Amino acid sequence: MELGLKDKVALITGAGSQIGFGKVIALALAKEGCDIVATDIDLEGAKQTAAQVEASGRKAIALRLDVANHAEAKEVVKAAMAKFGKIDILVNNAGVCAAIKPFIETTEADWDKDISVNIKGVLNCTMAVLPSMIERKYGKIINISSGGGLDGGFNTAVYATAKGGVIIFTKALAKEVAPSGINVNCITPGFANTGFARQAPPGMIENFAKTIPLGRLTEVQDVANAVVFLASDVSSDIVGQTIKVAGTV
Repeated sequence: MELGLKDKVALITGAGSQIGFGKVIALALAKEGCDIVATDIDLEGAKQTAAQVEASGRKAIALRLDVANHAEAKEVVKAAMAKFGKIDILVNNAGVCAAIKPFIETTEADWDKDISVNIKGVLNCTMAVLPSMIERKYGKIINISSGGGLDGGFNTAVYATAKGGVIIFTKALAKEVAPSGINVNCITPGFANTGFARQAPPGMIENFAKTIPLGRLTEVQDVANAVVFLASDVSSDIVGQTIKVAGTV
């Protein structure tokens, strides 16, 4: 199937972790012909991802980005546009869980971190890319939420609230920008062996895996595959949807 991704430009946030979704998303899109803007608050990690993209035969740049910083998001998009002339795809992947513990034990600093990265970060980066997408009447925005955004999670109340906000934002924005040729959709990954999962208490991941019908944790490649589909032109009739990639019903 021809996905129509040849020579598209994709900006991916949170692409620095070498065990996270962002790197594998970048490599999966590059495999289909995209050039990549790898961004992360960890610039060295983003550089590693960009180098792997270039080794695969596509162009890439790495840029430091704190998604919670509105001005920084605008500057990063400006730099990406100067390099590639366009941004066709935005993957709002950057996320953080400040604390896995009961809400009563959390602090205001925990709340601020969860909200500023997980929801404000999505708003900042989306706002930065939208003007050029609207002008070109083309764009794909894929937001990475969480299963906690659907069911409330466990001992992650504020994180789950922020991720739930991403799902609603996806629906609301999709209605606004679909007439401008922009598809906005969302993915809620299941537990995967990423930095987030490694914060979990001992035994939690193994026990959780036993409850999954497929009998395994989500692979980062599973999520990357879904991103590639939503970023492609074969998904042009999908708008404002949240796709659960978790091995569960």
